[in-house]
Amino acid sequence: MKARARFKSKASLALAGLLAVPLYFASLLAASLALDRPRIVGVHEGPPSGGREATIWAAALITPAILLAVGGAALPLRRYGLYASAVAGIVLCLVLPPVSHGWIARHESRFPLGMDFVKDSDPSNLSSRGEWEHAAQDTIASITHWTLVLAFGAILVGVLLEWRRRRGEDAILILPPPAAVTGEAETSPAVES
Repeated sequence: MKARARFKSKASLALAGLLAVPLYFASLLAASLALDRPRIVGVHEGPPSGGREATIWAAALITPAILLAVGGAALPLRRYGLYASAVAGIVLCLVLPPVSHGWIARHESRFPLGMDFVKDSDPSNLSSRGEWEHAAQDTIASITHWTLVLAFGAILVGVLLEWRRRRGEDAILILPPPAAVTGEAETSPAVES
């Protein structure tokens, strides 16, 4: 029973960790839209430097860190902390797509040749100008929509478990163990008479 109570008290942090994973990948795409710049050597554009890549990966940690901080702060609320983590995840899912949508035009202007650094008219072009940005935005929207479903599902499960607990159905019925075999001969009452 103590292990069960311990799990209930850490449910907020567990849910925050679960929601932080997909939000990290959505934040990684958003951070790339916001901070990615080509490395320019002379007149040639190339992929971003390693330092710029590290900055993007570090900036993507902000959203999961916020969610985990809310989950950690909700630990004293015990079983009700689950709702705080879910609501924080919902808010982040609703904020991230519109914010990242504003960074599309800036990213397109920083990469005038597209992400593959080849003109759109060139036959070896793999990614037209603006194509990567819109695909990234669609992916951010998709990830956040599925994370919203996960957060609302966690709230629903929490409400159902609370309802069950209040109705007194919290304990799981366990049958008594089978009778121990002692090695003595067992006879039925019908055989003895």
